[in-house]
Amino acid sequence: MLTQDYERVAECLGQARRVCVITHLRPDADAIGSATSLAAALRQLGAHVDMVIGQRREISGNLLSIPLADEVQLVGALPAGYDVYVTVDCGSLDRTGTLASDLGALVDRERGDDSPTVVCIDHHSSNEGFGHVNLVDVAAESTTVAIYTLLKQLEVQVGSDIAYSLYAGLVTDTGSFRWGRPSMHDLAAELMRHGLDTKQIALELMDSTTPEDLKMLGRVLADIRLLTMGEYTVAVLLGRYDHIYGHPDSAVENLVDHVRAIKGTDIAAVFKEEAPRRWSVSLRSSVIDCSAVAMRLGGGGHVPAAGYSTDGTDEEIIAQLRAVLED
Repeated sequence: MLTQDYERVAECLGQARRVCVITHLRPDADAIGSATSLAAALRQLGAHVDMVIGQRREISGNLLSIPLADEVQLVGALPAGYDVYVTVDCGSLDRTGTLASDLGALVDRERGDDSPTVVCIDHHSSNEGFGHVNLVDVAAESTTVAIYTLLKQLEVQVGSDIAYSLYAGLVTDTGSFRWGRPSMHDLAAELMRHGLDTKQIALELMDSTTPEDLKMLGRVLADIRLLTMGEYTVAVLLGRYDHIYGHPDSAVENLVDHVRAIKGTDIAAVFKEEAPRRWSVSLRSSVIDCSAVAMRLGGGGHVPAAGYSTDGTDEEIIAQLRAVLED
């Protein structure tokens, strides 16, 4: 079945002339790497390709090291004039932000000869497929891994720029190769043969920081809590708005790396207040299915890592998570 999905997507994209590639809100390296590698590949095949994100907030500066990332446009509405719209690394339709309503309308519309096709390419286990044509490879460590398999079917030439984009998603979504299949190392080696400076890539994407970001990290970590929720011990971090505002997404998202494996805990939950009383939540665990928890709360993701969004006071958002874990 999965082989057929790759074939259907390859056939659709191979025939496309004007393509809009869409990735998710608050993009990470896998999101940008997937969009840029696919865009570069389809341009090789002669297609006109644009890349967009349905938000107005600037993407993190560290992601601009990925080739073509500076071409990603921030938009408030779905641009018109394309025969194919491709979402990459979007675990659900709402992750496309301000574009979700228009994309949903396209999918619901009866397809005709002149109607645009919506293609969904992803690797999140919670994604049931929301496009006309869907490729959800849950075994892939990153969406860029799925893109790489797709590019082989399209017989695209992988050069240094595409290799960089693919590697960016792979190295970050595997926690610098701490989890994944043995084949992820084979793919990394193959991409490195294109002359990648992996030390510099790690510095640009993951390791570079500022004194201000470190101070923010210290303020948030100082308030760590270990809470019992049902049969689980949960490490809880609250990144309040007045602490994280003005810091890049990369620094805020890295908060979870400091609590994902605290001794004596089963789950890490990091609440990031994006606006007053509006929170983005990251879950990490090697004990429970994080995606199942996140889906109960309106989100999704992977078994070891997932997330969702919610509203409320400190007490209310913690109570929401507690209710699910105690159920």
